[in-house]
Amino acid sequence: MRTISDTIERLSRYRSNPLATGNTRSTLKSLQRFGRNPGRLTAKFQMPTDAAVAPALVVVLHGCTQSADGYDQGSGWSRLAEDYGFAVLFPEQSPDNNANLCFNWFNDEDIIRDRGEVLSIREMVATMTTTHGVDPRRIYVTGLSAGGAMANALLAAYPEVFAGGAIIAGLPYGTASTIPEALDRMLGHGLLPGSP
Repeated sequence: MRTISDTIERLSRYRSNPLATGNTRSTLKSLQRFGRNPGRLTAKFQMPTDAAVAPALVVVLHGCTQSADGYDQGSGWSRLAEDYGFAVLFPEQSPDNNANLCFNWFNDEDIIRDRGEVLSIREMVATMTTTHGVDPRRIYVTGLSAGGAMANALLAAYPEVFAGGAIIAGLPYGTASTIPEALDRMLGHGLLPGSP
């Protein structure tokens, strides 16, 4: 068990860390043009300063009520990308698509191959590959909550694009097709036995 002085010292270090407190400016750049965008998403990215000839790419999907910059600051993905020499891409939801800034993982029009939000993200990935020279064999996706559920949708819709994925608190692909179903699934109702 930790002592109170240890906890106070750890909190003091945390507060002095600009990444932890959000007191740092974003280093992400806007991805301006990336082909078709039926999902009406935006995107930010970062290429490492000393990028390899064909760096890997990690696509990072934020959760509800988050932005690309906010999720990056909290998670440290762009810092990891700089330290380890890979590119990072942050698709970003807009309030016009979802008032809570959730990716629409429960909407069939947004999760079926070559439609909606998954196609927008696929176009972003293609642009990163052609414009920034990322290795098409080393593209990965990760997401938190609604971003995790959308990462599952991307893996299901475009299995040939992604070398792997990491889902953090996301729901399985295709478990909901309406907002009420999505809310039920997030509460654990209606999932198949053995599902998370």
